[in-house]
Amino acid sequence: MTKKELIAYAAALPKAELHLHIEGSLEPEMLFKLAARNKIDIPFGSVDDVRAAYRFSNLQDFLDIYYQGMSVLRTEEDFFDLTMAYLNRARADNVRHAEIFFDPQGHTERGVPFDVAIGGILTALHLAKSEFGMTAKLIMCFLRHLPEEDAFETLKQAEGWLDRITAVGLDSSEAGHPPSKFERVFKAARERGLKLVAHAGEEGPPDYVHEALNILGVDRIDHGNRALEDDMLVKRLEKEQITLTVCPLSNLKLCVVDEMQNHPLKKMLDLGLRATVNSDDPSYFGGYMQENFKAVIEALDLTRDDIKTLAKNSFVGSFLSDGEKRAQMAAVDMAAKI
Repeated sequence: MTKKELIAYAAALPKAELHLHIEGSLEPEMLFKLAARNKIDIPFGSVDDVRAAYRFSNLQDFLDIYYQGMSVLRTEEDFFDLTMAYLNRARADNVRHAEIFFDPQGHTERGVPFDVAIGGILTALHLAKSEFGMTAKLIMCFLRHLPEEDAFETLKQAEGWLDRITAVGLDSSEAGHPPSKFERVFKAARERGLKLVAHAGEEGPPDYVHEALNILGVDRIDHGNRALEDDMLVKRLEKEQITLTVCPLSNLKLCVVDEMQNHPLKKMLDLGLRATVNSDDPSYFGGYMQENFKAVIEALDLTRDDIKTLAKNSFVGSFLSDGEKRAQMAAVDMAAKI
């Protein structure tokens, strides 16, 4: 198949997105809309100014603008609009299921109540399921640059919502903030019946992946690129089939890879690792799911089988029930025959 045909093939396959920060889907146009609605002054004169600010070369520079943009999110309606915009965009890319991160600490520290943020997000998730059958699960992230005590406070605020939260995660600045810093709060989350995920091995070393697995006991690894630097870790990831939620355009934008031709996704698949493709913070990194698939297909020697494997991995690595996973993988098989 030609590259063009492979890109079309990827677009036709049902898929799940397992690594998406809802605050990272805030497009410049919506940023301006919400700033006006909430009468918030922002340091940008135009949408083009915002897009210019979205040019950065490392994780910390990105996080600085990410938290600045978050300031326009104030009301339940804002969080609903943000989430609904993402879900409609993901639907256009044939995403049938999404597991969405949100950062409550980034809102509560601004005076926005926990219930406001999660209420707007969940309303959108319910509407998407009823209107076009898209399923979703919510992952509450702890900000790793803050103390573990703050994470415990967030877990306490979430008590009344735990039946609607599937997992907890760990994000924000990785360097200098190892997973072990959050051992106690992850244990508390697990005791409450929550699944566990953590960003590890993006800018942090392979040891952070080891810590996420051994100390936190995570169910999957977000990113995980630098795990390839440790042969024994690679063997473990392959043997235990730990899902890696890989984000190609994010990796390029943040200089985790210097060019897409050097991205490790193909190597991960060849090593038997359960890699998936995701968009991370799509409004900041230049693309949603299909743009990420297009980028790796154009740059890497991915085969038709590789692309089908990536689609299937996204469902196998999800927190759907076994029955739901089987149904979705059957849908992938059916679409692959067309």
